[in-house]
Amino acid sequence: MRKINYSIVDVFSQGKYTGNQLAVFKDVGDISESEMQQIAKEVNYSETTFIISNTKKDGGYDVRIFTPNEEVPFAGHPTLGTAYVIQHELSEERLDKLALNFKAGQIPVSFDAVNEIIWMKQNVPIFGQILDANKVSKVLTIDRGYIDGFLSKRFQLVSQ
Repeated sequence: MRKINYSIVDVFSQGKYTGNQLAVFKDVGDISESEMQQIAKEVNYSETTFIISNTKKDGGYDVRIFTPNEEVPFAGHPTLGTAYVIQHELSEERLDKLALNFKAGQIPVSFDAVNEIIWMKQNVPIFGQILDANKVSKVLTIDRGYIDGFLSKRFQLVSQ
């Protein structure tokens, strides 16, 4: 069995053990999509990212994002957390910016080292399919009751 290095980071955090947890698996190479899904289910965080290679391709790092139940083409906190790991653990020099290649497209990320802030520039959204709130709660592994009754019982899929 091959070992894969990973990091656990807290995104949107003011300190240790706060914020949104994210597992970032590094240089996963050619592991299968089903294995990535199994790992994400085992980790059981809202999202887990997989950096395919520690080297750039097409100007950015190829990354895939999985929830415990399925792959998603893009998500904000995994983008920021993965960029942080690349900056602090994979890059040999401090970068002002880098790009991540997701299924939804390339997302540029910039770093403000003085204030320890990471910024991303999202692609223009594309509004698509309407999703049922029950499916959304299942995919995100949150109780259906947490979805505000004030909102519509249906959600529109927005992609990048």
